[in-house]
Amino acid sequence: MTAMAAPRAAATVGTARRRSRPGRRFVLNAVVIFIMFLWLIPTFGMLFNSFRSPADVASTGWWTSIVPPWRFNLDNYVHVLNTNGMGTAFVNSLFITIPSTIIPIAVAAFAAYAFSWMQFPGRDVLFVVVVALLVIPLQTTFVPLLKLLGPQGIHLIGPGVGSFVAVWLAHTGYGLPFAIYLLRNYMGGLPREVFESAAIDGAGQATSFFRLAIPMSVPALAALAIFQFLFVWNDLLVALIYIGAANAPNLPLTVTVANLSNSLGGEWQYLMAAAFLTMLLPVVVFFSLQRYFVRGITGGAVKG
Repeated sequence: MTAMAAPRAAATVGTARRRSRPGRRFVLNAVVIFIMFLWLIPTFGMLFNSFRSPADVASTGWWTSIVPPWRFNLDNYVHVLNTNGMGTAFVNSLFITIPSTIIPIAVAAFAAYAFSWMQFPGRDVLFVVVVALLVIPLQTTFVPLLKLLGPQGIHLIGPGVGSFVAVWLAHTGYGLPFAIYLLRNYMGGLPREVFESAAIDGAGQATSFFRLAIPMSVPALAALAIFQFLFVWNDLLVALIYIGAANAPNLPLTVTVANLSNSLGGEWQYLMAAAFLTMLLPVVVFFSLQRYFVRGITGGAVKG
């Protein structure tokens, strides 16, 4: 009797635990949704105020616009895009961000493959040196890079397209250590048998890189693209240093929004419209690549 009662008791406990899991899961989901709602309240306020008139913004809170009568309009966006040069700044940000994302990822992919699957003297020491560059503050590099890229060097800083090239080179240098670290750890965890089989079939290093390593490293490349894109798009300091405040036609969106807040003062509805324009494209990029994000980060963190 005792031997038969024990399995029945264990089964009863297991059934009770399974029945309690949906309740705990519901509570957990409710807490997460509540935290997400609190986190998004400022974003909702910014979005609603960006579609309201100056009189409504000055007299009532943004939450009053949720209920009828609704008096939303696009005047704030039209004013910001036409009056304060936001359209040109948006194009400048794209012109800065896209090459500053593609160039370091391309260079880091070659370097990561070399560190993972090629043998050469000092490979491990060089990789440690590259990773050690992560701890160097980028502010300490401004003076030597300004001398190298400025009038005392190769004359890139100043009016014209050269200032964009200077920003591309700067962001490439700042982004390479982390990019190489992440991609090297991910590529180092790829199946060795695949590369050995390709070598037996006569594939060279270039073939193995383009046809094996790159296709299998898409999650890590996408995660790195998100990081680099967000860093460059939201950057204010690097663009302001290497383009220069006097070179207004080439300034990106972040600098224009910073100047907008100083010049417009209390006209909050214009600031909200400008801020929402700056966050719209990064959100689209993140949600477009989010399915690769977790896979790329976890793979690059634990493999190698």
